[in-house]
Amino acid sequence: MPKIFKYRKVTDKFTTHALREPDGKDSESRITELCTIGGDVYVCVPDGMELPEQPDVIRETLRSVDMTNATDLKQQLKRASPHAQRINQRVVDKIREKYSLDEELQMLRTGPTDESKAYFDYCEACVAWGRAEKTKLGL
Repeated sequence: MPKIFKYRKVTDKFTTHALREPDGKDSESRITELCTIGGDVYVCVPDGMELPEQPDVIRETLRSVDMTNATDLKQQLKRASPHAQRINQRVVDKIREKYSLDEELQMLRTGPTDESKAYFDYCEACVAWGRAEKTKLGL
């Protein structure tokens, strides 16, 4: 399971100090900056990845976030994260590939039919895909 960390970027006269990532070019094993809430930058660190030594100004604010019972925080992160918003849009796009908005409204008005069951099954598969993508981000 990926881990969520928060920290504060620090800007001095010459530099903006941010979290250091491990060396590597594999996009699957990169840290993802989720969003900034109240000055805290939230990042997702993939499972098994260790953060390298951090500058003192970053280490002072760097904290692991326990998401186990953090329902409110998780909702805030989902609302603020452009990554989560893009996943939500992709879910809608997947549904629109197969069903127009008018067809979707018709399914909701006509009641249970084989066609509406297929529609609901398809939508649930799209939503499940979106949930799985957000889980990869620790959300």
